[in-house]
Amino acid sequence: MLLLADENFPGDAVRALREQGHDVVWACEEISGSSDEQLLALSLAENRVLMKFDKDFGELVFRAGRSASYGIILFRFRLKSPEFVRVMVLSVINSEVDWTKHFCVVEESRMRMRLLPD
Repeated sequence: MLLLADENFPGDAVRALREQGHDVVWACEEISGSSDEQLLALSLAENRVLMKFDKDFGELVFRAGRSASYGIILFRFRLKSPEFVRVMVLSVINSEVDWTKHFCVVEESRMRMRLLPD
């Protein structure tokens, strides 16, 4: 799977995804300091599912009306430990969900999906 991890995304989770064969661009390695708009543009240009731990992309997409045609996963749970985060992220990404054109919010006990606007 093609993924784009925001700068604040935990490195342990990025490494674990790569070890499982996922193609992950991690913003802090390749495009440090990029704005949310730039990350959204890269996600769209490369058909990558964008992974975040902060909710500003929901604001951009749903309130500011920015075009988003691929997928965004917002992880909204406490970062209890690196192991907990790694397990949660791997579980979500390895599920058989089609992230295309969806905004997904992942919490500890549930996952909510909503279609992205055209």
